[in-house]
Amino acid sequence: MRFLIEFMQFIKALMKNRKLLMTLAVNDFKQEYLGSYLGLVWAFIKPTVFIVVIWFVFEIGIRSAPSTNGVPFVIWLTCGFAAWFFFSEALSSGVTAISSKSYLVKKVDFRVSILPIINNLSALLIHVIFLMILVIIFLCNDYFPTVYWLQLPFYTFSLFTLLLGLNWLFASLRVFIKDISPFVGIILQVGFWGTPLFWSIDLVPDKYLFIIKLNPMYFIVSGYRDTFISEQWFWNRGMELVVFWMITSFFFILGAIVFKRLRPHFGDVL
Repeated sequence: MRFLIEFMQFIKALMKNRKLLMTLAVNDFKQEYLGSYLGLVWAFIKPTVFIVVIWFVFEIGIRSAPSTNGVPFVIWLTCGFAAWFFFSEALSSGVTAISSKSYLVKKVDFRVSILPIINNLSALLIHVIFLMILVIIFLCNDYFPTVYWLQLPFYTFSLFTLLLGLNWLFASLRVFIKDISPFVGIILQVGFWGTPLFWSIDLVPDKYLFIIKLNPMYFIVSGYRDTFISEQWFWNRGMELVVFWMITSFFFILGAIVFKRLRPHFGDVL
């Protein structure tokens, strides 16, 4: 009950400071991307080049692209990577959300718990632009909006909640343990190969399927493809939906607890 009350107070504080939150998120976005010659273009160069390389390897090179039920492989691939790059960008930058902003941490009247949210919102801005490009790709290939596209905010919110819990956890620990940064890098590397981004889950033997489905990004990536391609509602995933929110709730609560316990000591270390 006490945790629930504190959470409601946190939500109220977010609503009260929403303008400050958005201002900081936009400033973080500008600092990250708009200070170079190419600016925002850099946010798309890496994922675009990677998608092109993977597409070339499977379609032109070894010519063994996974079965996509008649959907062009590049569309199927880009749809999954849209979710993954949001996760990867937000988590990799979120791990230093606190340690890189010591000038804000030391302000007595500043709510430090919103720092990971700022990183998430900054990554979300890129994600929204990426989705716009994805929609253009779909329209150019005669895939038009359907009612299933309305569930996209649900999957984005689900991913945002997962990221918030993970970033509270890792950003708090990173203040005291610098090894957390390479550890998160390993998590992203394992998660990249362990998530069916450019390979089909149909290739996995039945006895190992549960391991893949324990990966929360499997649910998100599949959800994005359900939204744009397969036309399936999120509640039809049943147990996968339950497992995802169990894992997300665990990390959200764990991250909040660890952050609360370590918060009084941030200023001393930084």
